[in-house]
Amino acid sequence: MSYAAPFDGLKVVDLSQGVAGPYCAMMLAQYGANVIKVEPTDTGDWSRGLGMRYGDQTAYSIPANVGKRSIALDLKQAAGRDVLWRLVEGADVFVQGFRPGVIDRLGFGYAAVAAREPRILYVSVSGFGQTGPLAERPAMDPVLQAYTGLIAENVGEDGIPHRTPIIAIDMSTGMYSFGAVAAALHAREKLPQGRHIEASLMQAAAGLQVIRMLGSYLEAGAPRPISPPSGVYKTADGWISITVVRPFEWEAYCRALDLPQVHAESRFATTEDRQAHAEELNAVLRPLLAAGTTADWSARLATQRVMHEALNSYTQFLQQPHVAASGAVAWIDHPAVPQPMPLPNLIGAPPFESGTARATAPRKGEHGAAILREHGFTAAAIADLAAQGIVKLEDAA
Repeated sequence: MSYAAPFDGLKVVDLSQGVAGPYCAMMLAQYGANVIKVEPTDTGDWSRGLGMRYGDQTAYSIPANVGKRSIALDLKQAAGRDVLWRLVEGADVFVQGFRPGVIDRLGFGYAAVAAREPRILYVSVSGFGQTGPLAERPAMDPVLQAYTGLIAENVGEDGIPHRTPIIAIDMSTGMYSFGAVAAALHAREKLPQGRHIEASLMQAAAGLQVIRMLGSYLEAGAPRPISPPSGVYKTADGWISITVVRPFEWEAYCRALDLPQVHAESRFATTEDRQAHAEELNAVLRPLLAAGTTADWSARLATQRVMHEALNSYTQFLQQPHVAASGAVAWIDHPAVPQPMPLPNLIGAPPFESGTARATAPRKGEHGAAILREHGFTAAAIADLAAQGIVKLEDAA
């Protein structure tokens, strides 16, 4: 065990697909766990088919599966389920993302798995949770954005509610789930049994939005602007985001824009005053900011140490000198991708390095034969499983 690989020696069996469950298991792999990804023999993880494909990889499947090894099993057949039981032997964590009831029908519900591995940490990831009237409803990130209020809160200047495109609910579910597993692993050191961790996109979405949700609820659905004139403003050649929170920042903001008369006005004196007169304040600021360039305003705001930034595209962000200097993003050569790809480094984990297992997402079934050999299957048995279609082998063994 080390800080670089605190979960070294842990075995994880990951049956989940998409992003939420796989991202949780991916983080376990990045901190040292041996993660075996179990995929269907036909399509594999369905995230392999989302968007532009690079071999059998996509921008969805790669970040959620780097560092894992893959085996493709047909769990509809009894022999495939027998193989899965062999994989479960000695496992510390089991991750599944089926709709409630499906995994039980396969024979791998929590009770069944815990009966064989009493100390296992069993993670169930679903859209609406394991109980309740919506539990069996299929759901993905956009559904939960709508259900939990995120889309309704994200109204553009066109007056239309917009979905947030970054699959924030899936990603936060994966990260919340990883945190729950890490905490449970610590607790399990002194406990004789494991536990069932129920994670849902709905619960993660609520947690992600708690500040906005709480403010909206307490203020009858119409929370005041947090700290005017914070916001996004049009400039002569683009957009700029400006954040003003504390009194000295408001004073500095007025100096940067050369507005001593605005700072002197009593109706804008305090945060509460500016909240009450936010539109009046913006009526002064919007045309002023629109008359200057982003670079000019940025320079003036930086001189006064006012929090701000120009709105970057993803490409512009990746090209920023600070991103390179801080080591926030690694550029990785991946066998499925025709050019180096940006992969943000994880907090507390070693940086990604090209050519390493940690920085490579597996092809469907790529490690099937090796995984089977590790679990006691002979070459003849592996060949027989492949001939029957129980396992689909993509490696050379």
